[in-house]
Amino acid sequence: MLDKRPYDRRRFLRDAAVGTAAVSTAGLVAGASAAPAQAAPVAAAGPRRSGAVSFRWWGTSGWRIDIGDRTVLVDPYLSRYDTGLFTGGFNENTPLTVDTAVVDRLVERAENILVTHTHWDHFNDVPHIAGRTGARVVGTLSAYHLGLAYGLPSGQLAPVRGGEVLDFGAYTVEVVSSLHSRNGSWSMAFPGVRVSRPPRPEKISDLPEGDTLAYQIRVDGGPSVFFMGASDFAERNLAGLAPDVAMVASAATTSTADYVPRLMAALDYPRVVVPVHWDNFETPLTNPPTVAPNDRKRLDDLIAAVRRVSPRSRVLVPEYHTAYHF
Repeated sequence: MLDKRPYDRRRFLRDAAVGTAAVSTAGLVAGASAAPAQAAPVAAAGPRRSGAVSFRWWGTSGWRIDIGDRTVLVDPYLSRYDTGLFTGGFNENTPLTVDTAVVDRLVERAENILVTHTHWDHFNDVPHIAGRTGARVVGTLSAYHLGLAYGLPSGQLAPVRGGEVLDFGAYTVEVVSSLHSRNGSWSMAFPGVRVSRPPRPEKISDLPEGDTLAYQIRVDGGPSVFFMGASDFAERNLAGLAPDVAMVASAATTSTADYVPRLMAALDYPRVVVPVHWDNFETPLTNPPTVAPNDRKRLDDLIAAVRRVSPRSRVLVPEYHTAYHF
């Protein structure tokens, strides 16, 4: 299939640079289709070196990004406890708990924590990590008020709305106003926002969606990488981002029309697409990731759709903890 899209100068320069990206194929999930020969990624994941940039997937939409000796986290949910969501007995009153042994072992430091939204599978471990490491929590006003409810100081909480471009020297973080995915009833679990400091949350339903953000990290001398935490978006808000790499949430349902074609076009057809939020996040972080049958189909459908509408994109299905260098 030939790509007949016009090739402007910005795309040509970006594609030439990203064409040298090193992407590990160690994380390809068994059963997923192989990448087209002309788009085969090059394996190169090794020990982290001073000044290097690595990306490690922590399941769901969670990431650890090491930029030299500085660490940024996105939606770090590591406790992964059972709510019945994947077994047909979902309990919205499941108590919020933190598996400190797992979290503390994996997170020895963090500078910034980027929160896409405040559902438990994105926010659950954030207050503990921020309290332990002193990391700044970047998120919606709901994330700000929930952080206060957990006892974090206001100076450690950075409320954003979308449109901000935050400069941290070696990298910038662009905040993008986004949308949460829809369930089969065109609704969502636990909608709502926190407009003031609530009591300390005790159960998963105490953590509402709280509005949704996406983020783009641009590393000085390195890649620009887009992070989603849910499978919906506003096309106008993505205009001009043109990331080298896009961490794309697997569609929860078919409620969002033309999800992949619109997303790929809005992101200017990224050179590398990494599906996220397709694993069973109530199982341990051990490889290969556990995938429910319905989620396996959604993952396969996402991969097929990306390859159909953006054939020049490399698709990388990640494994847990593996260091990827783009």
